[in-house]
Amino acid sequence: MSSILPPAKRIWWKEPVEKLEVWWIVIAFLWALVLFFMMPYWHVFGKQNLSNEAYRISAAQFQQKTQEMVDKYTVRTETELNIPVVQPPAGSDVYLIARLWQWWPILELEKDKTYRLHLSAMDYQHGFSLQPENINLQVVPDYEMVVTITPNKTGSFAIVCNEYCGIGHHQMVSRMYVK
Repeated sequence: MSSILPPAKRIWWKEPVEKLEVWWIVIAFLWALVLFFMMPYWHVFGKQNLSNEAYRISAAQFQQKTQEMVDKYTVRTETELNIPVVQPPAGSDVYLIARLWQWWPILELEKDKTYRLHLSAMDYQHGFSLQPENINLQVVPDYEMVVTITPNKTGSFAIVCNEYCGIGHHQMVSRMYVK
């Protein structure tokens, strides 16, 4: 028999399965069950994945909500682009826009206070990566991603786009302050 010619016995599925092959099938099935039950366990008890919500929204609506927050809570501007730094009160909704090739505005949050972070993209798909905390979320146009966050460390944190979004992708960085 060769790999070119068909097998001598055409009804291969009626052949008995070897014992070693049965063991490999059992091991693979058990491992799949372990992984299946570990995923919800990691989510609930491991605190590794953020629970989030997603809603359909137009870019104009999201930009209006963000502009209202910026108008109400701006404390100063930074960078040569005069990006506003907003300091919303604890427990409030904070908005962050991803667009070519910047995050807008800069957020200044309080340590150990809870906020609802709303993210949306105005143009293409972007990736929100908060470093060095290694929090990663997809930011998609026409969807509002909502995540409840409670910063537990003070300092300046980098926000990086980790989803290729065009020629200026490498410049799409910002920061978040926690005081």
